[in-house]
Amino acid sequence: MALSYSLGLKKGYGGLTVSWNLLSLLKAMSDENDNYALARIDLPGASTHGWQVRLQRRGVKYAKFFGDRVFGSSLHALHAARTWRNHLLQKFDESEQARICKRSTRNRSGVVGVSRVRVVTNGVSYEFWQATWSPEPGRRRCVKYSIRRYGDREAFRLAVLARKDGVGS
Repeated sequence: MALSYSLGLKKGYGGLTVSWNLLSLLKAMSDENDNYALARIDLPGASTHGWQVRLQRRGVKYAKFFGDRVFGSSLHALHAARTWRNHLLQKFDESEQARICKRSTRNRSGVVGVSRVRVVTNGVSYEFWQATWSPEPGRRRCVKYSIRRYGDREAFRLAVLARKDGVGS
């Protein structure tokens, strides 16, 4: 990484001359959380210096380069890259929430988190209505109601009630 930042006032440290902008840049780079999905690109031979944002969600890759020259300085490029990344992450969060709350086209029960399941064990078929939900991040709960025991409508009704109870709505 070539350290040829000559903007601003300079201060000497044991024979080294470091610009205030470089010190600001190093301070800005120090927080790891702020640099999530960011990479510093310095290719002096190609005159390429800047920040690249790289993210992937659901198999789709997102990347954008923020050049120092275009944004006037490395700090401005870093700020623009973080802003773009944060906007993208916010869009991901909104789409994830939308996906969780919307009924999938594959849903045949008409109720999110309630599905009819058929299992064949040793040649014997078992059918039941299943309710699933997530009480907290990283945990999943599931309750099954046998169609043979409760009948189709009652098993479905019980699964819907269990789902509502579990989700808390």
